[in-house]
Formats: sequence, structure tokens, C-alpha cells
Amino acid sequence: LAGSSNGFLDATGSAAKFNKPRGITTDGTNLYVVDQNNHMIRKIVIATGVVTTIAGSTSSGSTDATGTSARFNGPKEISTDGTNLYVVDSSNHKIRKIVIATGVVTTFAGSSDGFLDHNTGTSAKFNGPQGITSDGTNLYVSDTNNQTIRKIVISTGAVTTLAGYPGTTGSTDGTGTSARFKYTRGITTDGT
Repeated sequence: LAGSSNGFLDATGSAAKFNKPRGITTDGTNLYVVDQNNHMIRKIVIATGVVTTIAGSTSSGSTDATGTSARFNGPKEISTDGTNLYVVDSSNHKIRKIVIATGVVTTFAGSSDGFLDHNTGTSAKFNGPQGITSDGTNLYVSDTNNQTIRKIVISTGAVTTLAGYPGTTGSTDGTGTSARFKYTRGITTDGT
């Protein structure tokens, strides 16, 4: 559908170039791809294979802005609620929000590496998160280096721990913080 060799180029089909594409989501018409080593979010029109850059640039950073003026640092995964894209900006320890219609990028949750729970938005902390999914009401994040699954309420930005205990690895089945994980990465939901 898109891509050919390592690099960066907005183009159509195999003429386009990516550098370690990682995460992908769709709204049914377009694919939205995390182009990890280019520090960008790219859009592919499914019907035509046309590739454009939604946000970010080949220069890494952590800037909230519009389109290619925004900066990411090693983003990993992406999810959508149909109106917005939610990006795991792993090396910045943040969850970023992109308004699809405008390309406006803001920091939705997280600030710096660490663990801080029961906080809202940028008052919360993550440590190298990698995976994200949505049920339309909440986001669920694999907070990899904290060994936890975190929940973010989309309407409020409130962050809590759904499962796992920060900094404690293991493989224990249990409820909530009694469960143990070891370096969680990918995540998805069936709605329940």
C-alpha cells in the first residue's frame, strides 16, 4: 500500500518512505501510522495510497504545536476515537493528542518519566509507555517501564492504574494492583 525503503518522503504508494513504522490505526477511510524514527505521524488514504505527514518532523523534541511544527521523540503506538488521535510519545513519557481535522498537537497526559497516579493530564507521570487502545470513553496505556496498565478518562484526562504495581515485575494473575506484569507493550480491547 505504501513505502519502499528507509527514509522520509510524502508520496503515493511505494514512492513514499518511512523510517521504522511502528503503530497503526484507522478511521475506515485513512490509516494513521506512527513513523517512529522520523518522529512523525503519517496519514495514508486507503483508496489511493497517498501518504502525507499529519504531525511531527524528522527533528525529535516535545513541542505542542500544529502539524509539522509539533515535535515527538520516538513515538510508538496510536489509537483514535474518530475525532482525535492519541499517540504514545514513549521517549517523552507522554500521551499526545492530535485533532485530526486541524493537526493541532497537545500533551494529553504525562510530563516526565516516573510514576504518578490519580492525577489529571500533565500532572500524571508515565515511564516509557508503549501501547495504547481506546473503547471510545477511556484510553488504556501499557506503561512499560512501570510494569502497569494505566487508564485515562478521555473526557477529563484523569489517570489511574487499572492493573499491575509500579516497579514490580512478575507474572501474577490477580485483581488491579495485585496483578503483575513484566514490560507490558501492546494492548487492545474488545470493549469489555
